[in-house]
Amino acid sequence: MSKQILILPGDGIGPEIVDEAVKILACLRDDHGLDIDMDEALVGGAAIDATGGPLPEATLELAREADAILLGAVGGPKWEPLPYAVRPERGLLGLRGGLGLFANLRPAILYPQLAAASSLRPEIVAGLDIVIVRELTGDIYFGKPRGVHINEDGQRVGVNTMVYTEAEIRRICRVAFDIARKRNKSLCSVDKANVLESTELWREVATEVGAEYPDVALSHMYVDNCAMQLVRNPKQFDVIVTGNIFGDILSDEASMLTGSIGMLPSASLDEHGKGMYEPIHGSAPDIAGKGVANPLATILSVAMMLRYSFGDEDNARRIEQAVTRVLDRGLRTADIMSAGMRQVGTSEMGDAVLAALGQE
Repeated sequence: MSKQILILPGDGIGPEIVDEAVKILACLRDDHGLDIDMDEALVGGAAIDATGGPLPEATLELAREADAILLGAVGGPKWEPLPYAVRPERGLLGLRGGLGLFANLRPAILYPQLAAASSLRPEIVAGLDIVIVRELTGDIYFGKPRGVHINEDGQRVGVNTMVYTEAEIRRICRVAFDIARKRNKSLCSVDKANVLESTELWREVATEVGAEYPDVALSHMYVDNCAMQLVRNPKQFDVIVTGNIFGDILSDEASMLTGSIGMLPSASLDEHGKGMYEPIHGSAPDIAGKGVANPLATILSVAMMLRYSFGDEDNARRIEQAVTRVLDRGLRTADIMSAGMRQVGTSEMGDAVLAALGQE
């Protein structure tokens, strides 16, 4: 039976980069036996413009029926004046919450061809290969009470709540331990347990779960120290597990070690392996429509989809090897451009990966 993939192009550069990823999926379907059907729907600002809300019920229903989802990006300055509850980003959070996508996997891998694009010295980042496991459906982004109200003194007060249950922490820690067990058996749990009670609980539960994995070395680190260590000595890490807001920040920081945020894919999974796959970058409205965005993170997100949701390791590796061959040829989008390379646009980069798929 065919696997169902829901395509959500979204806003900004989303449609441009998703178009290139869809080319790859179509090629794998037509030439390499990938049994899929694709559907498309609206989310984010595009959905607001068409329906008045960031996550139409029709989109959410299609997402529930799909085996996997490919998302471009959401948001942009056009919609920032809207009330918080109906901004494009609420569509993304609604998908995560509505589908139970609690585990976000963000690999930070430095391709040898891009060592010159990193802001750090090559000897610091050469061979970098980290996975950040971020909890997605709890923490300050979902906690209540939240909002802005007027207090008794007539002052506006903004409130957000950082909250985790023991079960939520235990669930995400097990995902991280399982990944660490398959890699180098080293896991660093990141918190701020010295000042935040919710992350003190996080540390306690992570330690308890660690007792179930005696073959995995567990360490703990405060989030501010982790942020410093990522730029000082990033290769000390193998797998990092942390909460929603800390993971949001640390994964973006880690991405820049690799040369560009435009290179890194992500997977957001539920308990059964169903996932939403997307590049970790945003909608980049400043370059939207110019044909210069880097589509490689979105294409590599397709590889993650095939690996984690479909169990198709062969086609996942086929995509990754095609990207490597394109980088070996010296093709670069503007964000990863360096001396001696040839700069290309979004569609030319996508076409190059497509051509490389047939060069096995």
